[in-house]
Amino acid sequence: MDKAKSTAKSAKGFSDEERAAMKEHAQELKTSADKAEGESAVLAKIAEMAEPDRSMAGRLHEIIKASAPALAPRLWYGMPAYARDGKVICFFQGAQKFKTRYATFGFSDTANLDEDALWPVAFALKELTALEEARIAALVKKAVS
Repeated sequence: MDKAKSTAKSAKGFSDEERAAMKEHAQELKTSADKAEGESAVLAKIAEMAEPDRSMAGRLHEIIKASAPALAPRLWYGMPAYARDGKVICFFQGAQKFKTRYATFGFSDTANLDEDALWPVAFALKELTALEEARIAALVKKAVS
C-alpha cells in the first residue's frame, strides 16, 4: 500500500492508523485486565515498538510507576496508559503509531492538572533527558494528587 494512501484521510474522516487504533481500543474494552495483566500488556506493547519510542516508553513506564505506584498500567488505543479506578490519567503515544515526527506524553481530563484557565495536557517528546524526566515525574505526581 502506498504510504500516502495509508496516512490519507478516508471519506469517513479517519486515517487507516486511526481506524486501527479505534479497533484496538474496542478490543481493550472487551478485556477487563487486572493490574498485573495490564502491566504485562503494556510491557509487551513497549517491546514491539521501534526505537526511539521503545526506550522512551520503557523509561516513562519506570518514571510513572515510581511517581504514582497506585496507577494501573493498561493499554489505551493500543498504547501504554496509566489509570486510577479504571480511568486513564496519563498515556504515551509513540511517533511511529501515527507516523508523526515526535512521540506524545499526555494527560486525560481526569488528571489533576488544572491551573487557572489554561494548562497543558500533552507534550511532544523527541528524547528524555534528566530534565524532562524530572518534569514528567512532577506532573504525574500532581495529576494523581
